Amino acid sequence: MKIVREHYLRDDIGCGAPGCTACGGAHGGPALEPRPQDPASSLWPRPHYLLPDTNVLLHQIDVLEDPAIRNVIVLQTVLQEVRNRSAPVYKRIRDVTNNQEKHFYTFTNEHHKETYVEQEQGENANDRNDRAIRVAAKWYNEHLKKMSAENQLQVIFITNDRKNKEKAVEEGIPAFTCEEYVKSLTANPELIDRLACLSEEGKEIESGKIIFSEHLPLSKLQQGIKSGIYLQGTFRASRENYLEATVWIHGDTEENKEASIILQGLKHLNRAVHEDIVAVELFPKSQWVAPSSVVLQDEGQNEDDVEKDEERECMSRRHLFTPADRRIPRIRIETRQASTLEGRRIIVAIDGWPRNSRYPNGHFVKNLGDVGEKETETEVLLLEHDVPHQPFSQAVLSFLPKMPWSITEKVGVHIADVSHFIRPGNALDQESARRGTTVYLCEKASLTYAEAQMRIDSATMNDDITISLRGLNKLAKILKKRRIEKGALTLSSPEVRFHMDSETHDPIDLQTKELRETNSMVEEFMLLANISVAKKIHEEFSEHALLRKHPAPPPSSYEILVKAAKSKNLDIKTDTAKSLAESLDRAESPAFPYLNTLLRILATRCMMQAVYFCSGMDNDFHHYGLASPIYTHFTSPIRRYADIIVHRLLAVAIGADCTYPELTDKHKLADICKNLNFRHKMAQYAQRASVAFHTQLFFKSKGIVSEEAYILFVRKNAIVVLIPKYGLEGTVFFEEKDKPKPHLIYDDEIPSLQIEGIVFHVFDKVKVKIMLDSSNLQHQKIRMALVEPQIPGISIPAEPSNADLNEPGRKKRKYEK
Repeated sequence: MKIVREHYLRDDIGCGAPGCTACGGAHGGPALEPRPQDPASSLWPRPHYLLPDTNVLLHQIDVLEDPAIRNVIVLQTVLQEVRNRSAPVYKRIRDVTNNQEKHFYTFTNEHHKETYVEQEQGENANDRNDRAIRVAAKWYNEHLKKMSAENQLQVIFITNDRKNKEKAVEEGIPAFTCEEYVKSLTANPELIDRLACLSEEGKEIESGKIIFSEHLPLSKLQQGIKSGIYLQGTFRASRENYLEATVWIHGDTEENKEASIILQGLKHLNRAVHEDIVAVELFPKSQWVAPSSVVLQDEGQNEDDVEKDEERECMSRRHLFTPADRRIPRIRIETRQASTLEGRRIIVAIDGWPRNSRYPNGHFVKNLGDVGEKETETEVLLLEHDVPHQPFSQAVLSFLPKMPWSITEKVGVHIADVSHFIRPGNALDQESARRGTTVYLCEKASLTYAEAQMRIDSATMNDDITISLRGLNKLAKILKKRRIEKGALTLSSPEVRFHMDSETHDPIDLQTKELRETNSMVEEFMLLANISVAKKIHEEFSEHALLRKHPAPPPSSYEILVKAAKSKNLDIKTDTAKSLAESLDRAESPAFPYLNTLLRILATRCMMQAVYFCSGMDNDFHHYGLASPIYTHFTSPIRRYADIIVHRLLAVAIGADCTYPELTDKHKLADICKNLNFRHKMAQYAQRASVAFHTQLFFKSKGIVSEEAYILFVRKNAIVVLIPKYGLEGTVFFEEKDKPKPHLIYDDEIPSLQIEGIVFHVFDKVKVKIMLDSSNLQHQKIRMALVEPQIPGISIPAEPSNADLNEPGRKKRKYEK
């Protein structure tokens, strides 16, 4: 069978240069400037356009996004290659080309009759594309001569491929490497910092010692994964121990579903970065180990490394960047802006990681602002957790209802059907799908049920609204009782509430959030609505319903809870959700009322993450925590995209709206669920980070305080405590650098930690000092130290001075890094 491929060529594709008589204004959309006013290049002082190759777009996108770089021609050949090799970079370059101020022009050279090239016999696809790019660059320079002899406009070819550059020069095309061109922009020296560090030559620490083994080629990895020699999964670095990580295995079979593998030691981590997709090879079972119980944080370079760097490099230009997220390794960067960037939050990109370097190489991307500034820190936590927060585009805003808008007056309780305005496929729908969920930061939201609770409790209020609220509350209690009888769990997680200054919006008080009966009342009716809708949409769309499930935790997850309860002579059953719920209800101690709350907090930590899924792609619908056979999210379409899809499914099921192809495509729905699960997880992390930052602000003004705390976990060298008054959790370390190590005895079975004869168990009450450690401006943190029980050399005095805590010349402790 002969396959014939038709490829159409045209002669009406514009070059993108305004005023080009040869094109006759055939180009559309964003165009190049007629006479570029870009920063002068010492290599090419005359006006010019830039034409980068594929690798420049892939690796130097941070440079191209800089406001100083404008008037760039992006070839169709290049754009297609980028799309195939990196979806994130492709999206970024599309955003740049849509920005009219940047004057980036996409030229469809593959369909232009004078720039299209056939692949020659014996020529590989990469060489053909390189030739196509050079042909387009040469055509542009010939074409631009027709515009005006005085204009002297030319196209400069930017490539980091030495052979490609040599061929371009031989063909009469002005060509430079990206580094050569950027360094020639003498008016913009800061651009040099944004160059990706691509070559490992000269960037490595020449210690002569190979730290890491070589990464295997992709073809060998794929063969190994297929044959079962290697396992593929997601690399998750530990927050507590920088020398340990887990790999969550990707698999559909029961034996490796949701399995995790422990990696220990720098050599075995082998340059993987948090959230990388990796392949691992298992040791024989005789070499398997348990997760470490040591809290260990990276202290940075050793002294030998520093000395060798000083011998090799100008230290005013070479620096070690420490990320805000402890799971990301430190990154070596070169910058000429050190004095400007001191005390600032910056973004850095990783470029590569040589085998003989303790840390990866990277480059400076962006200056976000001063450390500690609320706007800067908020931007940091949103970027760190990949939360989309750019202003909505005009295309998105155009689909909002024209104001004023009002609904028909009705009496009743309704869920606002936001999907009425967000129609499938429009710009508003696409943006909603991308963002996925609302992220609530501390200063952004405040919700209270106090007024409703006041009405229910009042002995004097008997109006219709109050009587209705009491009736609803009574019914909600019946609903809750039924759920608990079926095995629904009542867990606990300390939530905090900040009281903000009305003018500065700084926190002036911090308290554990109080949950009232009205919170539970609303929750019961929300749960009932969600379960009812889940049943309805699954009846109508058995293969295409968007549902939410909560997997049962593996038995091993309960180990810490069972051991902790046993240490207080309590027995916790975990074989079913109902037995766990009943065990927690019985776990009371008249002498220790807070014990039950601590057990429920610990039980919450044992739970799996609830996830969205498509009913046609999974057989297990059960929601473990709610003890419900089916569940979804329906009640909050104004803040969750999942609820919008569910509203659309329900609308079709009851005949209120019509369906559309994507709604009944289970593979597309599964992709939506994957993004929603990721966005939901990142939103949770961002909210926790916001709480942590505002907690720092609170203790910055509050000063040092001493409070009672309860031990949640014991480690080999520390205890993790919870302070009920503030809902605050922190780690108390018992080892300090440059100080004699205390005698520690750790028992994993009880679990307990003995220090100089004093034994600490889970749930023991202690007293701790809470303070803001500002010794490292870039990484301020809440620090806790033991006050009681008194242990000589370990416990700090009841009232330490601020000078003692932030002594300028003092060596930083391990836990201050």
